[in-house]
Amino acid sequence: MSTREASAASPPIGSKADLIGWSAKGSKPKDKWRIGTEHEKILFHTDTLAPVPYDGPRGVRALMDGLMTRFGWQPILEGETVIALKSPEGLDRGSVSLEPGGQFELSGATVETIHDVAVETEAHLAEVRSIGEDLGIGMLGLGFTPKYTRAEMPVMPKRRYGVMTKYMPKVGSLGLDMMYRTCTIQVNLDYASEADMVQKLRVSLALQPIAQAIFANSPFTEGKPNGFQSMRGHVWTDTDNARSGNMPFAFERGMSFERYVDYALDVPMYFVYRDGEYIDVAGASFRDFMAGKLADNYTDPRLRGLVATMDDWSDHMTTLFPDVRLKKFLEMRGADGGPAAQIVALPAYWVGLLYDQTALDAAWDLVKGWTTTERDGLRNMVPRLGFKTPFRTGTVLDIARETLKIARAGLANRDRRGADGRDETAALEPLEDIVASGHTLSDRMLTQYHGPWAKNIDHVFRDLRML
Repeated sequence: MSTREASAASPPIGSKADLIGWSAKGSKPKDKWRIGTEHEKILFHTDTLAPVPYDGPRGVRALMDGLMTRFGWQPILEGETVIALKSPEGLDRGSVSLEPGGQFELSGATVETIHDVAVETEAHLAEVRSIGEDLGIGMLGLGFTPKYTRAEMPVMPKRRYGVMTKYMPKVGSLGLDMMYRTCTIQVNLDYASEADMVQKLRVSLALQPIAQAIFANSPFTEGKPNGFQSMRGHVWTDTDNARSGNMPFAFERGMSFERYVDYALDVPMYFVYRDGEYIDVAGASFRDFMAGKLADNYTDPRLRGLVATMDDWSDHMTTLFPDVRLKKFLEMRGADGGPAAQIVALPAYWVGLLYDQTALDAAWDLVKGWTTTERDGLRNMVPRLGFKTPFRTGTVLDIARETLKIARAGLANRDRRGADGRDETAALEPLEDIVASGHTLSDRMLTQYHGPWAKNIDHVFRDLRML
């Protein structure tokens, strides 16, 4: 989730046109399109396999201190508390942030190629490994914590999470699991125009369940199989449906930047940020905020006379959680966390599908006839059944194979070569192996669990650790 840093005052919102323009200004010519990859990982103590708290000599803060001291990362503070890191001075390396349960996230820089994503990922993991080895901290790439109960998860001292933790149980049964026990890989991609945004949004919304099946990597809960290919995917079916899901309106005639703004205006807010503090307005609409009505329904005196600004809108847009999120780019949100190869493969998959027009048109031809009922069915069934989810005359595995063929062709058409002379299609090979076998990472872990691991979940931490 996003990290807020105090900055100069933002201009007030004049009208809805300002909000529409905010996303419209993200439009870029194709030669300016970039790739931004985000990935969360589970931290654990290598001796006890316990989760890592924020404080203490072997805590998350110590890990961040090591990154600052040894590699020049700069702190982002709330009061005196380090809640995130920004790039070393003079460099653009993205940011490191903390999710509510201590999940460790890199929000990478915007880069040109999948080869750049691979270099960035390895550099990040190498830095964290360097510090983690000294502290006895390891890292897992999974979609859901395989052992810890919700009560065992540490709580990070980031103030916006306090507002969310209080609100989540009011709007779904699994919101706290989403916050404290899930991990994801996401990729942020650009669009050229409103029409290009709409086509990419529709294709990627329809195919998020397919990506979820390919990247399924969370079959355990509290030490035992949970019956799901993607427990993380299941969690999102009952987190906060007012701000999540596959947005059926996106497929209706007239979809536009304005239509998304209308949706966002009525998604309940969490907070208003002023002077380093998060004012709890959970449940209010941004539409009411713009109309000056927050003080009518909330007693906090700081809300009196408060004027909505563009920074408030930016904050609010980070608290919407649809399967594909529109900000000044499109954010693909369907995949489980995974190992390094998966971190690089996710952007390769979506860049292949969306950044070449021939591939994008082929992907649209694949999904344009799907109904709302069919898309909802995929979203609800794939977390449990994965590739075995039935669809029309076949299964999700059939669709996954077809999408990978399209993605491979799209990357080949880009013809972006790395230092080894290979193009970006090399990053798809782990996914092609998965769909060729029909066995996900979840399937492979379950085979280990019922075989060599002798149903002892501790082997996950030793056999699958990233560092």
